[in-house]
Amino acid sequence: MNKLDLIIFAIYGIVVIVVGNWLTRSKNKERNSTDYFFAGKSLPWFLVGSSIIAANISAEQFIGMSGSGFAIGLGIATYEWIAALILIVVAKYFLPVFIDKEIFTMPQFLALRYDNRIKTVLAIFWLSLFIFVNLTSILYLGALALKSIFGIKLFYGILGLAIFSLLYTVVNGLKAIASTDIIQVFFLLVGGLITTYFAVNQVGGNQGILNGFEAMFTLVPEKFHMVLKSSDPNYFYLPGIRAVFGGIWIAGIYYFGANQYIIQKAFGARSLKEAQRGMVFAGYLKLILPFVVVVPGIAAFALGAPIAKPDEAYPWILSNIVPVGIKGLIFAALIAAIVSSFSAIMNSASTIFTMDLYKPYFNKNASERQLVFVGRLSGVIAMAIAVIVAPLLGSIEQAFQFIQEYTGMVSPGITAVFVLGLFWKRATSTAALWGTIISIPVSAAIKFLIPELPFLDQMLLSFVVVALVIIVLSLEGKSENKGLEFSRSIFRTDKWFNLLSIIIVIVFSAIYILFW
Repeated sequence: MNKLDLIIFAIYGIVVIVVGNWLTRSKNKERNSTDYFFAGKSLPWFLVGSSIIAANISAEQFIGMSGSGFAIGLGIATYEWIAALILIVVAKYFLPVFIDKEIFTMPQFLALRYDNRIKTVLAIFWLSLFIFVNLTSILYLGALALKSIFGIKLFYGILGLAIFSLLYTVVNGLKAIASTDIIQVFFLLVGGLITTYFAVNQVGGNQGILNGFEAMFTLVPEKFHMVLKSSDPNYFYLPGIRAVFGGIWIAGIYYFGANQYIIQKAFGARSLKEAQRGMVFAGYLKLILPFVVVVPGIAAFALGAPIAKPDEAYPWILSNIVPVGIKGLIFAALIAAIVSSFSAIMNSASTIFTMDLYKPYFNKNASERQLVFVGRLSGVIAMAIAVIVAPLLGSIEQAFQFIQEYTGMVSPGITAVFVLGLFWKRATSTAALWGTIISIPVSAAIKFLIPELPFLDQMLLSFVVVALVIIVLSLEGKSENKGLEFSRSIFRTDKWFNLLSIIIVIVFSAIYILFW
């Protein structure tokens, strides 16, 4: 990068730190736990939506999704476009229950609906997952991307990303994260779309982006199919129409409906209506994201990029296509993606530790000041652990990939526990506990016994098996009368939510009809 690139990036960094600290200033008021962990329940819809996307997209999406675009094509965008529909479902059917029951953390919901056994088991699981998998992988893969693209040494990248996040996150909590996330999303989208423009324009012989897309459709038409045929070598990853209506919904409902660092943004909203509109806004951003993270990979394929593996597609475009003077903006976009995800997960890890483990088990009478202090301290400790562990991922790549798949094995069971807990009053605590326990063995058995079954189908089958176990054990066991009581009226949504949701469904349908 030249001096102009560095100036652009410096401006971005200063703006984020200043905004994160200035907007969250407290005038003659001591921050309480609601302020720190849930932004004082003051977030408007646009901050909720932008913050969800900022937490969701990190450097591995830029690198990994572009690599999948290179190898598979537009079909990999299924994960992004299906997410727009899942966000609507979560907003309409999950959020009203959570907010009606004044739920602030996912373990808290499990304690309310079932008992403290499940709450504690999954609180420890999520805390471990956030620190040892999510935080460390974001730091490692983010620093790896910065090393491959900009030549920054791996450890300096890891340490720099962590410190940058620390400067505005740990002290100020969720409000600082959400307030700066709209800036992060701006850089992420603008920087990403600029990269896409240069890549697609290059395919069209620098005759404009429309000519570029037309050239891509002509040169690589096989990359523009949303539903893969069984003869396609990538069918294992996207099993035809089942990739749209199958296991991807299990993964998506778990991620957006039962994942603390995503749902916590909605819990910080001013009202249920603002939270729901924020999720719909996030759905619209999801419709745009494939043009940021998938299309560049397809463009690299059309250009015949001389790369050794698909994940090198995005770095190749930045090195060979993006002109000097723009790289600072792209650098800011990558940092925005990394830091916003890191900050969200760190805040949620400290929330679960403070509210679900520290307060009930170590200090039941903790003051608000103590809770905020513990939240800040646990955030710093989580960050420090991640900084120490992250460099080790380079030497245990296979183990790391196994851990990532292991977390995917758990999601069907947790989804079953949540869905049945929300909408089936008969589900018992013991049955749900057994469902949680057998989740990994069931997924592992299916993988071992039917290895040729696509992973998304394995997830759906695992969900069905665990759900059936919970249903059978619940019916055979003693009724606990712990089912949630709520009025059907809480699921009514306003006309704007309904209209905007219908538009998303229409756009989604049009995409699949056009690129079938």
